[in-house]
Amino acid sequence: MLLAAVFFGLFFSICVAILVWPRPRDPRRGPLRTGRPRVSILVAARNEEVSIERCLRALANLNYPAGRLEILIADDNSTDNTAAVVRAFIKDKPQFRLLSIQHRLSSIKGKTNALAHLCRAATTDYFLFTDADMAMPPDWVTAMLAAATSGVGVVTGITTAEGSLFGRLQGLDWLFGLNLISLLAAHGLPTTAVGNNMLVTRAAYTAIGGFEGMDFRTNEDLQLFQHVVAHGWDFRNLSSPAVLGVSEPQPTVTALLEQRKRWMKGAIRLPWYLTGLFGLYGVFYTVLFWPGLLSLTTLTMLYGGKVLLQTLFLASTLRRVGRREQLGVLLLYEPYLCVMSVMVLAYTLWPGPVEWKQRRYAWAEA
Repeated sequence: MLLAAVFFGLFFSICVAILVWPRPRDPRRGPLRTGRPRVSILVAARNEEVSIERCLRALANLNYPAGRLEILIADDNSTDNTAAVVRAFIKDKPQFRLLSIQHRLSSIKGKTNALAHLCRAATTDYFLFTDADMAMPPDWVTAMLAAATSGVGVVTGITTAEGSLFGRLQGLDWLFGLNLISLLAAHGLPTTAVGNNMLVTRAAYTAIGGFEGMDFRTNEDLQLFQHVVAHGWDFRNLSSPAVLGVSEPQPTVTALLEQRKRWMKGAIRLPWYLTGLFGLYGVFYTVLFWPGLLSLTTLTMLYGGKVLLQTLFLASTLRRVGRREQLGVLLLYEPYLCVMSVMVLAYTLWPGPVEWKQRRYAWAEA
């Protein structure tokens, strides 16, 4: 019982601290960038005929001079009509260009290879990455560039999802994790980047040898972030409406499990303080529901306290990025989190390859 009391005391202390932890005014930030430099927006696409026009339409509507944009889309050996959809959309838009990926660079493959080709084709000093199933806000480029001050090599925005109830719960999951990462970054603790909403400077990318200079992994965004930071570049993880990208949700539970299985392999390379926080979250349920350890009254109070703090954190995250959600959906996030966590763990431990973009990869490559 004493150990349980110590554990729950530590758990709730950390949760409250995260909830009330103020974001400091960043002493590392240099003067805000002025002017409108040319930028390259890079989109790797494979079998995205259903969703890619939504992405392209959002990029065409950016509040940034079209003449200062270079938007490159890589058709990564799609077996559907992705290339035709892109060609039809960009035919009267000179800032867009479609590349067909025909060969591999070094030992990398899949999406990482497509991204490496895009970076080679880019002609500017700023690479902005997004995915074909994303829609970026109008001020995305300006807000990301503003954070790319002197010495900063990588900037990450924040992502959510929407649509059905299943999609909105996925969106809350994105926001929960990425706002926590943003909070840690505001205090100088590097964690990761997300490849669907990221800026990397050419100088930082070149310094690490690009994607070709890294061992192949399917978690190319985490790997890129870690290499950039390891080479002495600074980082920013942003959380605001101006950098909020909206992803298409995974359409089925199976598709979501495949996505999370790939993420789980990358999770073992995350910093100890982030894996420790997520691990503490998982152990909470084990200790709480340990047979005969706690009375029903104590169990109910502890569980209710956890749900309350979690809901408050989600509500503050939504407010920070200019979104709203119904209280009922916020409360449903708890059972969604519990069920999906168990399913993801079981699915990850089950032997089998990692499925990604209609390709299969060995576990060692994930």
